[in-house]
Amino acid sequence: MVVYRTKIEIIGDILVSAQEQTVEQDGASIMQLIRHVNISHGRLSKILSNLVSQGLLEQVNSDRAYKYRISGTGKNFLSEYKKFYKFTSDFGLSI
Repeated sequence: MVVYRTKIEIIGDILVSAQEQTVEQDGASIMQLIRHVNISHGRLSKILSNLVSQGLLEQVNSDRAYKYRISGTGKNFLSEYKKFYKFTSDFGLSI
């Protein structure tokens, strides 16, 4: 049986990837996010614009393309998301 990720799980994956790339570089490129999160460019673009407008990610203008790095609000959200995800997993629930 195929188990699909929920939108909140995809958002969590995007924030984790952006956080990792923010530490190593000046943010994550769209291609890095596509590879790490494993979703299409069109779907990722919609989610990224939503996360930027909500202040969870910052869009940085790089040499040739935009990069995305996690904001302070995004770090707080990711921390709380991880706690909630662990809590639900401990009770055998899925989000």
